[in-house]
Amino acid sequence: MTKPSLPELLHAAVTAVGGTERPGQVAMAEAVEEAIDGGSHLLVQAGTGTGKSLGYLVPALAHGERVVVATATLALQRQLVERDLPRTVDALHPQLRRRPEFAMLKGRSNYLCLHRLHEGVPQDEEEGLFDQFEAAAPTSKLGQDLLRMRDWADETETGDRDDLTPGVSDRAWAQVSVSSRECLGASKCAYGAECFAETARERAKLSEVVVTNHALLAIDAIEGAPVLPQHEVLIVDEAHELVSRVTGVATGELTPGQVNRAVRRAAKLVNEKAADQLQTAAEGFERLMELALPGRLEEVPEDLGYALMALRDACRTVISAIGTTRDKSVQDEDAVRKQALASVESVHDVAERITNGSEWDVVWYERHDRFGASLRVAPMSVSGLLREKLFTDRSVVLTSATLKLGGDFNGVGASLGLAPEGTEGDDVPQWKGVDVGSPFDYRKQGILYVAKHLARPARDGDRGDMLDELTELIQAAGGRTLGLFSSMRAAQLAAEELRSRIPEYPILLQGEETLGELIKNFAADPQTCLFGTLSLWQGVDVPGPSCQLVVMDKIPFPRPDDPLMSARQKAVEEAGGNGFMAVAATHAALLMAQGAGRLVRASGDRGVVAVLDQRLATARYGSYLKASLPDFWFTTDRNQVRKSLAAIDAKARQTEAAGQPESG
Repeated sequence: MTKPSLPELLHAAVTAVGGTERPGQVAMAEAVEEAIDGGSHLLVQAGTGTGKSLGYLVPALAHGERVVVATATLALQRQLVERDLPRTVDALHPQLRRRPEFAMLKGRSNYLCLHRLHEGVPQDEEEGLFDQFEAAAPTSKLGQDLLRMRDWADETETGDRDDLTPGVSDRAWAQVSVSSRECLGASKCAYGAECFAETARERAKLSEVVVTNHALLAIDAIEGAPVLPQHEVLIVDEAHELVSRVTGVATGELTPGQVNRAVRRAAKLVNEKAADQLQTAAEGFERLMELALPGRLEEVPEDLGYALMALRDACRTVISAIGTTRDKSVQDEDAVRKQALASVESVHDVAERITNGSEWDVVWYERHDRFGASLRVAPMSVSGLLREKLFTDRSVVLTSATLKLGGDFNGVGASLGLAPEGTEGDDVPQWKGVDVGSPFDYRKQGILYVAKHLARPARDGDRGDMLDELTELIQAAGGRTLGLFSSMRAAQLAAEELRSRIPEYPILLQGEETLGELIKNFAADPQTCLFGTLSLWQGVDVPGPSCQLVVMDKIPFPRPDDPLMSARQKAVEEAGGNGFMAVAATHAALLMAQGAGRLVRASGDRGVVAVLDQRLATARYGSYLKASLPDFWFTTDRNQVRKSLAAIDAKARQTEAAGQPESG
């Protein structure tokens, strides 16, 4: 039998999902096939509406080797496992003459733990376990959630938290789940044979396609013990998020609350001398954390250094003592001991990492009104880690709608540990960047407007002129506005002011409801506006007339006092590079590209992206930022923009009055 061609397979898959074949999707599939066949690496930018999931799934399935697909969001994971993969496998089966298996794999804490469910939760204050179902009042929200999860445990095949609908609070889920450190291990657990997490791992081992998340991919790369099955192809979707997700996994945190919890859990499992040593070290650490000032610690202060060494040494003593001291009076001693050990090891590892003082780590102190004081440590860069762990022994495809910043892929490539495209060398991963475009005509569908007449924004300064401009734009658009702000404080001030100025246009504010509810309500009423910060820059998909104006209050550079960003910028400068462009401008370009991408989500969408920051038009770096955005028609003419918004609003009102959806 002749091997089916890629165009034939792609056509069958697109037909199966009820889609339309697009030139960008075909170009992407061909580039992915070439990278997999050649064992090379590919960065592919595919605009919204390209159909990129089929663009990589079809060539990956046709190749026949094991593939891991890592995504940043739950929504895309579910789309792949529940919609795209089942339909694609069915569509390709007649031509491939095989039916590839696929599975989803997450971190252990995402699965229900049967041991916790049936045996109880180790207490912090006393020995043994307690029955969380009896401890929580059955009439309380926590009690109701726990009872619902106990019933669900008898029905679910996966034990996956995301399959539980409606969902439950983090507090409730913590009663029935464990981290990988707290897990007893399948061989030692009475419920090991039925374990949902172990079943998911076994299913993944037998599957040709494994869908996971960036965090688990990072854990697999950073920690010695592999959690993902061996694979020949890695596809990273939503790849613009990868560096921040890997950085998050590689970041350690130490708080007085965390340390005190470790003290309580270990107290009655070790000898009195070891317990007292840890208690004394915890008190010394907590005392110093109350005195510290927020900011980066280029050198750990001497007294804090001594406190951390005392904490590290006390944890080491306790870890040894937990292994030798046994107390048969403790109910389910192994589970209690494992949880205590996990807490103490976590404290030990972070304290040791900070006291070791690697030049590649950044240490800083934070204080939050709600969460209190914390000491954090993160890698200066994850590029070396990614180059070493990601781009060896497999072909890697990274894709997103925003990978080409400032006109090329080298900025994103550098953050991933890749040398500039085309660089030769024995130890240099070879890669190619491909932009397959978008099915949308951005120059006809959108306008990029820069409010050049506004005063240059100052940090935390009064921006009355910006609020005047925002008011007029919303009025011209008839509502229909997504407001993307550089800080939560700026979003709150704007919402408060505009609610009094233009009460006829309801303004929703991030934090006042769940993000899902906010987006649902925003989409339902075209006159409504939605204001918020970081998650809205990347997480809103509202095609149609409800989102015809996207406003950015200013260029989203990282805060000058951001410890990690400022340290990275300084390191680039000390190496002879341009730290501002490599770190701050790249960060802003990525966010702006994501934010601007909220406007055009379908072929019938029309509207304006308004940047209320003159620097996009006047600063030297403005051209780099503009080159990172969709190719909208550009203007600084405020009157022209108001006329355009009014015309778009009038057309939308006519369509709404006629009760018809807008056509492309």
